[in-house]
Amino acid sequence: MSVAEDKSYPVPEDVLARFADLSRRTSTLTMLRHARLAERMGISGTDSRTLDLLDEAGEPLTAGRIAELTGLSTGAVTGVVDRLERSGFVRRVRDRQDRRKVLVESLPAERERFAPLFETAVTGLAATLEKFSPAEREIIERFHRERIEGLRNETWDTPDA
Repeated sequence: MSVAEDKSYPVPEDVLARFADLSRRTSTLTMLRHARLAERMGISGTDSRTLDLLDEAGEPLTAGRIAELTGLSTGAVTGVVDRLERSGFVRRVRDRQDRRKVLVESLPAERERFAPLFETAVTGLAATLEKFSPAEREIIERFHRERIEGLRNETWDTPDA
């Protein structure tokens, strides 16, 4: 970790407000884009987010854990998993340590079929990044990694109050 990463700098209210607004707008537009892509894949936005959640986990999850992370009821998660399984995006597997548990596992092969849908996201990202120097990109990347870590800690490790 560099010295700059160890420092803490006060954030004026107006700067915080600007970044909060940018984050909200980015989040909203990202959700809309993902909903449209999910529709083209033949699944719902919730189904798509669940697939992304499985990718973020990096391992199969129980339906109960998916419910905890998404805020969906266990019944709703069962419907999501049923739809994703019918579409070939996931499968249910037995937990190797506890055969009574059923896990939901992502199947990347089916998702690869839809990779062309995401090409504009990649080319758009490249076009945006080309506007920044390598040094600026490092700062932007550090910002995103910090935000991801904070959001992951908030959503994955903290039970709802």
